[in-house]
Amino acid sequence: MVVLNRIYTRTGDDGTTALATGARRPKFDLRVSAYGTVDETNACIGMARLHCAGEDPELDAMLGRIQNDLFDLGAELASPDTGEKLAWEPLRIVQAQVDRLEAEIDQLNRPLGTLRSFVLPGGTPGAAHLHLARTVSRRAERLMVELSQGEGESVAQPALKFINRLSDFLFVASRHLNARAGGDVLWTPGQNR
Repeated sequence: MVVLNRIYTRTGDDGTTALATGARRPKFDLRVSAYGTVDETNACIGMARLHCAGEDPELDAMLGRIQNDLFDLGAELASPDTGEKLAWEPLRIVQAQVDRLEAEIDQLNRPLGTLRSFVLPGGTPGAAHLHLARTVSRRAERLMVELSQGEGESVAQPALKFINRLSDFLFVASRHLNARAGGDVLWTPGQNR
């Protein structure tokens, strides 16, 4: 259980932070950057939800579940599998979370038209915020993949699959919102030459 009765601890004043395991890492550590970028993705989704809540309650519910899953992902990244026995069972992303994302991508994508051009980030305010969340989630994915290949580091496959599917979900969700408002903003190659 999480208990936060004091917000500042002063333990990070030396430029380090504690992982869930108690190990201390520099605040610029790749693992810290990865879960920090997952948190940033979550905040971007929160901004998108401001525009979805009243207009598309079903999408808003999907985004709410994703925000919760992103906390699961952050907890996983903050609890690296070192092979040591821990006093608690660390939280891990599971395949069912990936499967749910895939099903929701298919559900949102089914009525959308086939794309014949790249989509410019924009359209409705909600879609624009989802595009921002998508690009931040891609950065989180790049950091997680880099971390997974570092010596002495690991990131489980379900976590990598989840963050990869998330950017796909956010793309389709932005198209879903734009479709309700007249369609995507499409790229026209060389339009301004």
